[in-house]
Amino acid sequence: MHNVNVYETTPQDSPETKFRKGVFFLRGRMPGPARQLISEAMVGYATNEVYFYWLLAMVSGRTRHELSRDETAQLRDRHAIMRLAGEDPWRDGVHIIGRLLESAGKTEEDIRVVVKDLDALREPQRGLIVEHLELYLDGPIEDHLWHRALTKAKSDQMAEGRKDRIWKFFHPAPAEPLPRAPEPPDTPLGIWAQAMTATAVLIMAAVHLGYLIVQSGRFLLMPAYVLGIAGAYVGVRNAVDWRSRVVRRRAKDREYLGPKTKAGSGSFAKRVENRINYYFARYLPLSVDRDNWLAETEGIRRSLRDEVAAVYGTRVGVEKIAWLLRHRAGDASTRRGKGTLWSYRAELATPGRTKALAILGLLTLASGGGWVAVGTVQVEPLPAIGTTLLLLISGWIGARAWLHIVLERRRYAADQAESDWIWETDMDALARWRAKMADKPRDEEMATWLDCDRRVLLEEALRHYRLTMSGVIAHAFIEAPARSSERARLRRGPWRYKKYQLLVFLITQEGVRQLTVTLDFLKGTFHDRQRLNYRFEAVASVRVSQSDNGERTFQLTLVNGDEISVEVSSGFEELQQGESPGAVSEVSLDAAGLPHTLHVLEGIAAEGKGWVEQRELRTGKLSAALNDTD
Repeated sequence: MHNVNVYETTPQDSPETKFRKGVFFLRGRMPGPARQLISEAMVGYATNEVYFYWLLAMVSGRTRHELSRDETAQLRDRHAIMRLAGEDPWRDGVHIIGRLLESAGKTEEDIRVVVKDLDALREPQRGLIVEHLELYLDGPIEDHLWHRALTKAKSDQMAEGRKDRIWKFFHPAPAEPLPRAPEPPDTPLGIWAQAMTATAVLIMAAVHLGYLIVQSGRFLLMPAYVLGIAGAYVGVRNAVDWRSRVVRRRAKDREYLGPKTKAGSGSFAKRVENRINYYFARYLPLSVDRDNWLAETEGIRRSLRDEVAAVYGTRVGVEKIAWLLRHRAGDASTRRGKGTLWSYRAELATPGRTKALAILGLLTLASGGGWVAVGTVQVEPLPAIGTTLLLLISGWIGARAWLHIVLERRRYAADQAESDWIWETDMDALARWRAKMADKPRDEEMATWLDCDRRVLLEEALRHYRLTMSGVIAHAFIEAPARSSERARLRRGPWRYKKYQLLVFLITQEGVRQLTVTLDFLKGTFHDRQRLNYRFEAVASVRVSQSDNGERTFQLTLVNGDEISVEVSSGFEELQQGESPGAVSEVSLDAAGLPHTLHVLEGIAAEGKGWVEQRELRTGKLSAALNDTD
């Protein structure tokens, strides 16, 4: 759900703001809310443009028979309602709409004049009239307008880069990457106390040992004493670096190659795991088999799952971090292709020089210290033995404590540096993703593409049954989501789906012609066509049922017991703040044209073929009423 407020209205909106919101609804193929808002706006904001859109909203998505008496009267008295001023393309558009509304009963020559003037209109007025008056007009002019509407639909169906942009509508605004905070160093006060105490004892013992050498006068032991201290410094420093690398590599191996763990079924971690597995299976390195790649990266995928679950928890939906998971999968594939996926092993391998200095330094410490200890014991046995024992014990305790502290601090620093580097690469990936999503289509464009698909499908049905538009008494659509189709919408807007189930009903003198297809909305292609023909008398009932969870199902029952059932609205509205229950379903059904479809099919179910005869009679009366404008 995109938090875009083009359909957001408030009681404090000015008349002009209400009008602009009404236009948004009309261009989103929701004429119901558009009529209400534009009519309210006309009270305090009246321009040629407002009158133009008011007329469109009055007739859009319905026939003459669906207008109430008040609405019919308003159209009849439109010249008294509208106060046109000046000369502009909107005024020209208003005049053309009026002439089209009065075209019923006109001669072919008169109709051609109106159509010629329509063709001479500028855009967007011309295109808007062609799009919104299709259902309302009937008679000879219907074929003229249908031909132009179909030509425009075929031209616009894949326009504006549809194939390259439409999929972006179904991606939510991405969540920003969060750095993974490393575990703080595990250095309790007890460890620090051991390290400080042992170090203090060690220093005092070393100083006392030097004092014994000086006191004994055996100055030849001083070089060994100094050499032992130097060896200790070089050996311990390099030994700590050696140990740090080994520990770090083992930790990375446990992270990537550790024991298998499973995420709980239905949990956030499980959904993350499924998405990670999908992307790793999709982004394969060159010349690497999928099964081998998945086996090789099992630990990496498990580690990524645990990281994302720990950092994000349930604060964001998986869809909002899908870009991150896709980036990580693609990055792993790229590094595998460059041979750097497992580069940490080489980076953490201990250099031979470090090993040599560590061993040499510790051997120097042992030899020099041993020489000094033996030399001092010969002169001062008891003090020398006591001092040597203190050196060994404090050195051992201090070495263990300081090694733990140093390793923890280095581990934390390395984890922090790695976290910072990953976060920076994630932010770069987010910037690239946002740039890629910058031309995400507007809801108005989605509605236009869907309307084009419907017209192209209608043309296919007419061609198959060898019918003309004027030869069809009425036509209607059922627009329903295909099973398990992904969906998206704007705030207070209708749901848009990746796949639709479309039903076209053509009402002719002989009965009903029905065509059912699956629309791949991303590609604009139709699949799984099914055709069904039945007489008027075969329709037993038409209804839309609503379950307790708000799910709405269209049901058309034939007298032989067959039932055509389509779920036209999901019960899960997923309301955003400020949206009222049922509001999303209502605008979705309005955008799908369900009110018009029910009007047509319910009339057939109630009156049978008599509905056709009554319709023709009512059409004549309504045309006469609208033409009587004076």
